[in-house]
Amino acid sequence: MLRLMKLVMIFAVPMLFFASCDTDEGREEFESGWINLYLTDAPIDTDGITGVFITFDEIQYHLQGNEWMVFDEFEGPVKVNLMDYTHGASTLLGYFDMLPGTYTQIRFMLEAPERGQGPPVNPECYLEFEDGTTEPLFVPSGSQSGFKATGKFSVPVNGSVDVTADFDLRKSIVAAGNSGRYILKPTIRLIVNDQAGRIVGDVSNIPEGFGIVVYAYEAGTYTEDEANDPAEEEVRFPNAINSDMVCDNDMYHIDYLAKGIYDLIVTLTIEGEFSEVAAIIEDVEVVAGQTTHYDIDSSDY
Repeated sequence: MLRLMKLVMIFAVPMLFFASCDTDEGREEFESGWINLYLTDAPIDTDGITGVFITFDEIQYHLQGNEWMVFDEFEGPVKVNLMDYTHGASTLLGYFDMLPGTYTQIRFMLEAPERGQGPPVNPECYLEFEDGTTEPLFVPSGSQSGFKATGKFSVPVNGSVDVTADFDLRKSIVAAGNSGRYILKPTIRLIVNDQAGRIVGDVSNIPEGFGIVVYAYEAGTYTEDEANDPAEEEVRFPNAINSDMVCDNDMYHIDYLAKGIYDLIVTLTIEGEFSEVAAIIEDVEVVAGQTTHYDIDSSDY
């Protein structure tokens, strides 16, 4: 059923992003800048989960020399449902002062039970299911050393940069063996908003009884073994940059992609479980600040 499809034509539509600018290496004490930090999520591709609640206690940024500084303006704890911010939606975590310069890491400190501490009461990080039940998310070292988000961004002198932290829930939430518990191992990317684009499209003729999930890979990096059953506490398609599950409107949105060339891996699911790779669409170009449209007709494969 696997069929290789070649991108014939794409077109770009302007897409609004906020502006940022570079900064000089030298700076004086009075110079300052700030970051507007947003939060978004790549949706989870498992049926039955209706909420992923995370509580942030503190946010830090990394300086040279392995030093971490706290964003004092952030007033935690702040609880968010990450599933409220999919398909390109985002929420503003805050405006934070920073010295002008280039940065590569931000760290999120979470209020959550540590793995091995036993069943917590009223956890601040948990999953919510469609039947109304909840399960705690155990967070290895999350409340002690935090979780690092990586990606290069520059804070301009006397100006601001808009940066989005993209939590990839599909990669971040894993079952702890057969224990019935879940572990949060966040995979978080930092994206400068005006340096990113996205791929969107309609999906037609979806086979009855099937769902579709689309994964975006940097061109040429996908290998067939990524579709194999994952090892314990690992995920399928581990090297995908981002993904989306086609929902009721029969559309997919793969947002916050750096400019470049991507391959789309189109997969079929049955009741939320992976069935097979249906198609590989090659050479889809993403342009910073623009939307690339690519429609998928399921009858083609």
